[in-house]
Formats: sequence, C-alpha cells, structure tokens
Amino acid sequence: MKIVVLGAGVVGVASAWYLSRAGHEVTVIDRQSAAAQETSFANGGQIAVSHAEPWANPATPRKIWQWLGQEDAPLLLRLRADPALWRWSWRFLLECRAQRTRANIRPITTLAQYSRSCLQALRAELAPQGGLHYDQLQRGILHLYTDEQEFEQALHAAAIMRDYGCDRRPLTADECVAIEPALASARSQLVGGDFSAEDESGDAQSFTSQLAAFCRRAGVRFRLDTVISRLERDGDRVVAAHTDSGERITADSFVLALGSYSPLLLRPLGISLPLVPAKGYSATLTLPDDSVAPVTSLTDDQYKLVFSRLGQRLRIAGTAEFAGFDLALNPVRCDALLRRTRQLFPQLRDSAPPEFWCGLRPVTPSSVPFIGASHYRNLWLNTGHGTLGWTMACGSGRLLADLIAGRTPDIAFPAPAL
Repeated sequence: MKIVVLGAGVVGVASAWYLSRAGHEVTVIDRQSAAAQETSFANGGQIAVSHAEPWANPATPRKIWQWLGQEDAPLLLRLRADPALWRWSWRFLLECRAQRTRANIRPITTLAQYSRSCLQALRAELAPQGGLHYDQLQRGILHLYTDEQEFEQALHAAAIMRDYGCDRRPLTADECVAIEPALASARSQLVGGDFSAEDESGDAQSFTSQLAAFCRRAGVRFRLDTVISRLERDGDRVVAAHTDSGERITADSFVLALGSYSPLLLRPLGISLPLVPAKGYSATLTLPDDSVAPVTSLTDDQYKLVFSRLGQRLRIAGTAEFAGFDLALNPVRCDALLRRTRQLFPQLRDSAPPEFWCGLRPVTPSSVPFIGASHYRNLWLNTGHGTLGWTMACGSGRLLADLIAGRTPDIAFPAPAL
C-alpha cells in the first residue's frame, strides 16, 4: 500500500519506519528542510514513563488560577478570544476530576511503557547496521521535590502508576542526593523524591535524524521543503494532499502526524480535533569537563522542568505557555529556566552562552494522544502526545502500523474520541 505520512517529527518518522517495515511504500512530507526541526528539535530529552500523570488532574485548576498574570509561571494561560481554546479548556476541566485522572493514567502509562520497549528493540535491531547514537543514557529519571504539598501529591500519583506497572519508588532527600550527587548543594531545599530506574534520556532530534536516514535506506522517500495546504476528500476517503505550490499528491492512505498543526488540516474535513498548542521552552548549556552538573535525568514537578544530560550539554526544558501558535521567545520565561537551574546547582558552570529554544506541544484535554482511525477510512491519526512525544514515538508508530494492517496491536489503546 502507498502511504503518505504528513510530518517529519519524531512521531512521523517513527510511523514511517514501522510502516515501511510492514512492507508499505512510504513517503514523508514536511515543510522543513530536514527531519525534527520543530517540536522534536530541542525538547527535554526524556523517555519518561514516570511522567505519565496527565496535566488534567485535581490540583491543576487551583495552580492555573494562582499563576494567572505571572509571566514566569510554570503554566501560563494567556486569555484571548479563541473559541477552540475555550472549548478545549472546558473539556480539560472535566478531565481534572480524580476519577478521570486515574482513568487517563492507565493508557498513557501503558503506551509509554510499550514505546520504551519498542525503542530498546529498535536499538538492538539497528546495532549491526551502525546503530543509533543520540547521547542516550539508561540511568533512570529522578523526580525531586522542594515543596511538601507537591511531594504528597506526587506520592499519590506514583502509587497509581505502580498499579499499572511503572515503578516510581519514593525516596528521602538523602537518597536523592545519593542517586545524583550534583544535588548535594541543594540538599537543604529537598523534601524528597521518587525514582524510576527503567526510564531513559537522550537527544530526540539526533535520534529522529538518524532514524530518518535508516528509513531512507529502507526505501522511504522524504519530500522536504513541502507545505501541505489542504486534504482532498471524496466520500469517506481522502484522495490527495495538495501542496502550496499546486501539486496534488495521491496515496492509498494518509497518516496525520503534524502535532499542534493537525487540527488545521482536519477542520475543513469536518473534524474538530480537541487539541491545542502549548509552547514549551528549553535552554541548552555547554559544559566544561569539570562542571558540577547532573548526569541522571531529573524532573522538577513544582516548576514543570526537566534536566537531561546530553554528552557535554545539559538540556533544561519545560513549562507551558498557552499562547496559540506564537513562537517568539519570551526573555522572562527563558530567564526562569536558568534561575531554577542555579538554585538547584549553584556550582554549575557553562562554557558558552545558553541556547534558548521553544516549540509547540500538541496537548489534548486528557493528555491521551489520538492514535488510530479518523472519520475517513484511509486517514489515520498519530498526534496529540503533549510532552511525551519522544517517550511515545516508537510505540505509537508501531501501534499505528498494526492498526493500518488490520492486526491486533500488542497493547490495548483507546480509539480516537472525535
């Protein structure tokens, strides 16, 4: 079957890989000149099953209210006249109920665990051909807490995740420092933490670029610098993708993996996808050899930040700004990343100016992504992964390939509720 994948981020490229391995003729289309140039470019770098608690949980509405108007808030909602955002916000609030949060943790955790195992299998499969080398570390992820209330809430979420097979082990402050000695200077600030030994970290952009190269070797075509302007339908099928240069690209099936931009192509087809962009920030620091910097990947839940060691770089990433499709860097929010880093690692030194970046995460009200069939028989969705696109990419790609082939996937996952 001839399949066109729209989007060359980590989710789109992983989809292309598994579809090609299933025997399909695959073409990937993206407006950028290379793979992984947008949301996958400089994210937090974590393969984080332990980060499966959805944004919509009982504690979030109070926090959002407290953070309104704070330019450096971990989660900043910019109120504006946007009907889609208001509809999404109402559905988000409904998902904040405790029973919905618990219900959503299950598919997120299941898919994240499956995806991590798919990534590990992929590394083993490609090792004889030179392998994938993306500054990956298998040292686990340490969640740290400097606020007692935040720690108590996290222990509850961790207990739910353990019920679904994710081992988030509670730790004392001293145990946190034992796992990551770079936290020693911040020991007095810590109230505790939890640790997921099986989680990983690595550079998503490097991974995606290398996997795209393996895709090309396997026969996948990449149509880059190509902007899709609309999808053409005929009855219950999509028959072509039109480019802004007037080209009409046909296929037997289409996979939509355009992240935050997915709803823009679906709306003219009569599909209102409840998905909005949340701008996340990152700072990448270049480290001298003797810098006191963390090696274990860290998550600071209170400030919505993660820290990942990528060779001689430290990636600090996180926060969320609901500001539509605006990609301008806000200096206040950039400074907030460095300020928190200095609080936790006062002895850290860098050898070059920080590299700041921002990207749009595609967030659903429940944090459960849309993977599977749409209202059209040959239009498939693989989008809405929020902060876990890198974590879920391989599992989502393999899951989708099984669904398109009519095979029963290895895991049960809810069909898109459109």
